[in-house]
Amino acid sequence: MNIVLIGFMACGKTVVGKVLAAKLGLKYIDVDETIEKNSKHTIAEIFKQHGETVFRDMETKAIKCVALLDHYVIAVGGGAVLRPENVHELRSNSKLVYLSASPEAILERIGTAGTRPLLAKEPDKLKKIKEMLAHREPFYKESDFHVDTTSLKIDQVADKIIEWYNHRIKKA
Repeated sequence: MNIVLIGFMACGKTVVGKVLAAKLGLKYIDVDETIEKNSKHTIAEIFKQHGETVFRDMETKAIKCVALLDHYVIAVGGGAVLRPENVHELRSNSKLVYLSASPEAILERIGTAGTRPLLAKEPDKLKKIKEMLAHREPFYKESDFHVDTTSLKIDQVADKIIEWYNHRIKKA
């Protein structure tokens, strides 16, 4: 059984995933990092050179691979849940945990660096974040558990997931 962290960019999937895996004694893998390693390009470069569709195809292939793993904490990109086949693959051996944050917190965490491909060229990043969240929220809410990370520290988020895992999943 795996724990898959889903949610919008900058909601803590990577940092929480590493801490959560360490606390549970599980291995950790980040789908975006896997894509970057295999393609030898950053996510931003893939988006710029090939576009979002090519990236999403690469993401789907990576998800099919990580879905075969066991005893992992898996972090997936914010848009991974938009493809039903990705969710189907992940659910085959995993529970999905949705990490959320307020649009304002997301913007603060992202900053103005412009390293996020879907926001890089947006003049009103907060407006775009709100639009994207509104579109993705129904997909995220199909998760097994939800933690709002807006005002929590990384360890607090991990501990909430562990408490849920120990009471709901491990006992089942």
